[in-house]
Amino acid sequence: MKFGIDRLVEEAELRRPLAGKRVALLAHPASVTGDLVHSLDALSALDDINLTAAFGPQHGLRGDKQDNMIETEDFMDPVHNIPVFSLYGEVRRPTAQSMATFDVILIDLQDLGCRIYTFITTLRYMLEAAAEHGKAVWVLDRPNPAGRPIEGTLLEEGWESFVGAGPMPMRHGLTMGEMGQWMVSHFGLDVDYRVIAMQGWQPDGAGFGWPQDRIWINPSPNAANVNMARAYAGTVMLEGTTLSEGRGTTRPLELFGAPDIDARAVIAEMQRMAPQWLAGCVLREIWFEPTFHKHQGQLCNGVQIHAEGRAYDHHAFRPWRLQALALKAIACLSPGYDLWRDFPYEYEEDKLAFDVINGGPVLRQWIEDSSATPGDLDAAAEPGEQAWAKTVEGHLLY
Repeated sequence: MKFGIDRLVEEAELRRPLAGKRVALLAHPASVTGDLVHSLDALSALDDINLTAAFGPQHGLRGDKQDNMIETEDFMDPVHNIPVFSLYGEVRRPTAQSMATFDVILIDLQDLGCRIYTFITTLRYMLEAAAEHGKAVWVLDRPNPAGRPIEGTLLEEGWESFVGAGPMPMRHGLTMGEMGQWMVSHFGLDVDYRVIAMQGWQPDGAGFGWPQDRIWINPSPNAANVNMARAYAGTVMLEGTTLSEGRGTTRPLELFGAPDIDARAVIAEMQRMAPQWLAGCVLREIWFEPTFHKHQGQLCNGVQIHAEGRAYDHHAFRPWRLQALALKAIACLSPGYDLWRDFPYEYEEDKLAFDVINGGPVLRQWIEDSSATPGDLDAAAEPGEQAWAKTVEGHLLY
């Protein structure tokens, strides 16, 4: 199969509309060809591409910034001698000055298929800026490694943020190219938009989203493998809690834990409350000691989520419900447990981080309500999940 960047590099006819145009690239470390050549280098090597600028999203074009709200500065690329503008520094929306450096921007970002992953918000901001300044946007499409399954409550009106680009569920099931099509339609954008589609991608084929013949490159520092990408729609919620999400370990966002929880008891309580939400994966008790971040240097008891191997069932695995259940199990086992981490999250200072992540307070309220059942959460989420599936049906390319 071929990703969008591979097709653009190999097929001169696809590049013909770029003749005589100034071209920019929005990319990160995972923006590579099938031969692992970075897209910036691959495009610069083409005689018919006039590359005049580059942009980097959160974590930077080089992917060197570790945590949230660690900003990246603009710089001059020393190899290609073009400006590289940060969209996660002094600004998160492109400025008029940076928009003036190109006519067409190519967006080649590996996404994780999760609403909170900020690359889709950067996509929205770039589309809006392009509509305002009369620029064209091309998405060089890449797989959604979490595949087509849809899960989670819809982001509520008034809860838009840098981790909430619009009224979509946590696990949205789209590629970046498809997401751009939905955004153009939903937000009514008058923009010259096109997708260089993948060739041969099968969302339900071997790998269930991620092609088995492609090497995984971290799109952000803590996105280390496909297992993380599958679990992320649930484990990302841990960023708004006092529990460790595994930052400071070698398996971030694939596990959770703390010095004061009993992992075996938590797993047993989860199995008692909603065994159907544990399908498609294996939960394993672990011990770990983060070298940085939450609970640094403390021995933690926790749970690792294995959405891989023989037990993995792509269509049964529900990471958002699984992680919600884990938090509710802790709340039930230890009433009054201090779960919620109160701190500025992605520039939102007046709202609880967990609620910002979830696009509203519904999930937290369900966790805190000792009388609320798994059926109650299903009732809150399923109408939105079904509505989203129907809404995006016409935007699917594969």
